[in-house]
Amino acid sequence: MDANEATEMIAVPPGQVTLSDRRTQRSWSAELAPYRLAPHPVTQEQYARVTGLRPSTAQGDRLPVEGVSWQDAVRFCNAWSEQEGLTPAYRTHPDGETVEWDTSADGYRLPTEAEWEHACRAGTTAARYGELDEIAWHRGNSAGRIHQVGGRQPNSWGLYDMLGNVWEWCWDVYDAEVYGTYRVLRGGGWFDERWSCRASVRRRSHPTFRIDDVGFRVARSLA
Repeated sequence: MDANEATEMIAVPPGQVTLSDRRTQRSWSAELAPYRLAPHPVTQEQYARVTGLRPSTAQGDRLPVEGVSWQDAVRFCNAWSEQEGLTPAYRTHPDGETVEWDTSADGYRLPTEAEWEHACRAGTTAARYGELDEIAWHRGNSAGRIHQVGGRQPNSWGLYDMLGNVWEWCWDVYDAEVYGTYRVLRGGGWFDERWSCRASVRRRSHPTFRIDDVGFRVARSLA
């Protein structure tokens, strides 16, 4: 992989995925149309090229950008869309907090939680799409630090770092009745125990929080 893959996206086939929440013991299914997903989390080089900013604690062009909020990720998606002449996916209200998704837009966006899990599983049904040490950077093998994207084996659809390295923001609200505007995080990170690096694990955070093991990857809807 190299810097020229900045706009390369992986075609994800349609399908159905069943999601679950350990806290509430709830499960639900989603039908998904085909879409495109970035092969790895947004890198610091990509983020700086679009925004002019380098917010991450650890510095390196090929490291995943971290220390970015959900709102930062939304702004990045719109800015990159505008730079490439695409229709921005998001509209932010004057209050600066309420964000609407224009589902007809062809621009970059965050994957939904269902899209993320469907892509992570890549047709598998086990907790992970491969042996953890071969596919992910986690507490047991990361030496306590973040790593360059693409350093572990991808899943069968060509997606890297779906587990480990950095948690990834998704579009969805986690549980509005209990946690208000908190958004979903998926995938586990470089400091997480093995248990957290599974396809089904959900985490949450406030959309304004910036954390050093949280990044994101971008998706695009198909016309």
